[in-house]
Amino acid sequence: MQPTYPMDDTQWSKLIQNVAYYFDDLTLKRGFQYYKQNRVQPFTMTEPRKINALVEGREDYRVTIDLDGFTNCHCNCPVSGHCKHMAAVLLSYAEQQNRSVQVLANAKAASFLPKISSTATSTSIGADATRQQQMKEMANRIASGKIMEWREYFEFCISPLAHTTRNPEYVSRALSAINKFKPKMLPETEKLFTLHAHLYLLEKLAKPSTQSVGQAAYAPSLGYYTQVAVSELQEVITGLLKKTLPLSPEQEQDLWPYVIDTLSYLRREMLTESRDRSRDQPSFSLSYDLLWRNWIYPNTGGTKLYLNEIEQLQQAEGELGASLSQHAWLLAQSRMYYYLMDDQKAWDLLNKAAERPGLHPDELMSFTSPLLDAGDWSRLVGWLVQIGPLLSSRLYNLNSYSTSWEEAVRHLPEAELQMWDTLATMLPISGEVYEEKLITYEKWQTWMDYQLSIGKQPSEFRVKDLQPVEKNAPEVLLPFYHQAAERFVLDKNRHSYKAAVKLLKRLSKLYKKLKQEERWEEFLTAFAIRHSRLRALQEELRKGKLIP
Repeated sequence: MQPTYPMDDTQWSKLIQNVAYYFDDLTLKRGFQYYKQNRVQPFTMTEPRKINALVEGREDYRVTIDLDGFTNCHCNCPVSGHCKHMAAVLLSYAEQQNRSVQVLANAKAASFLPKISSTATSTSIGADATRQQQMKEMANRIASGKIMEWREYFEFCISPLAHTTRNPEYVSRALSAINKFKPKMLPETEKLFTLHAHLYLLEKLAKPSTQSVGQAAYAPSLGYYTQVAVSELQEVITGLLKKTLPLSPEQEQDLWPYVIDTLSYLRREMLTESRDRSRDQPSFSLSYDLLWRNWIYPNTGGTKLYLNEIEQLQQAEGELGASLSQHAWLLAQSRMYYYLMDDQKAWDLLNKAAERPGLHPDELMSFTSPLLDAGDWSRLVGWLVQIGPLLSSRLYNLNSYSTSWEEAVRHLPEAELQMWDTLATMLPISGEVYEEKLITYEKWQTWMDYQLSIGKQPSEFRVKDLQPVEKNAPEVLLPFYHQAAERFVLDKNRHSYKAAVKLLKRLSKLYKKLKQEERWEEFLTAFAIRHSRLRALQEELRKGKLIP
């Protein structure tokens, strides 16, 4: 891309306003797709405010953009007016200028942000200098300050962004402001600080801005770009919490209070978090689990901390009232009994939580991951048996659950019967996994009985899907093909007769493989006589060279 003339903040603000005025939402959306697909070829700027570009569509379209006069913009595509090709060029221009493509693509919302008037510029500069000094003073205290002081610092840093659209650009600017005057810290302290900065922003984006005491938790409606920002924040938080926080005896005295304060914060957020049955595990619930699993559990011993957490959870029920999420509350207690090795109590709480929809499958599977890593196969089997019937969401992929069973049975062969019983109990949710395992374990007759019980037809399988059965246990396919052929004949139309003949030819091969040609001939003779009045069927049998 050739060098372009730089754009200042005033010109950027004007560009957002022009895009919001001249382009509708649908055009911007289509333009964003073209931009993401890299359809804009390297553009040139022969003048400071003029862009010439080529955009790949059904054919190559030439686009001219006048940044100072949007009525003079032109594209030689069939659309009259401002089109998606122009939008794509402007988004590429924003990227080249290191400006937020998301803000420009969401210009309709961004254009309503309050603008600073020219008369307020000098006052703004003075106020900004004062703010910078205040931020420096607050930053000097946060290295030895408590988490509450960190949060006050976060709030002060991002307050100028209060009216900014909540999107990835907002998060980037907020983190930049927070880190601008951050003092040097020990690596462990800095990790905690970074974690809380991201948790603070996650709370700002994902939780309702106002919610009265005693009000039940509800799911706020997040815009597309806000949801993208939330997902990116959660990814960073998860990455931080998945790495252990090893504490030396010298560090423990100073850092352990921060860990306990983090636990208190996550407990409250987790217990009041909305659950909208989305594909993603609730953010604070995930963070609470990872904190215990990777930061607290490796650094503690005995039972005191887990018993204390159960006590804290019991107290929270009275403090939070109607805003308490029963699912999260029961799940958290179950985790503590899990760490206390009281699995029966943990299972009782999980089953109670699962009485109403709201538990995410990943929350259930999180109990098995540490057991899998530790090789505690006997306990793992117990948990797989218990949580299997609770994995009732059709949106969830059971591959992780299936893999856990494979590992458990490989190390504990006597658990295989429990696996089959559990998967059968989970039907029809477990159908795909159940079928796959029956094939893997070469349980051909059980596999066939299952297909017949759910009314499957041979036509619903590809030939290669049935090849393992035909190769290893062809006899089990005989009733499958026989029944299907008879059902086709009952439809009494030419198409079904052709399908019946196709199946009969496959049956012929099976009988030959089984060396039962005589039995096949007896069946085919009886079949042809029984349906002798169906002329169309007789014709198809002759075409298939099954009868003379």
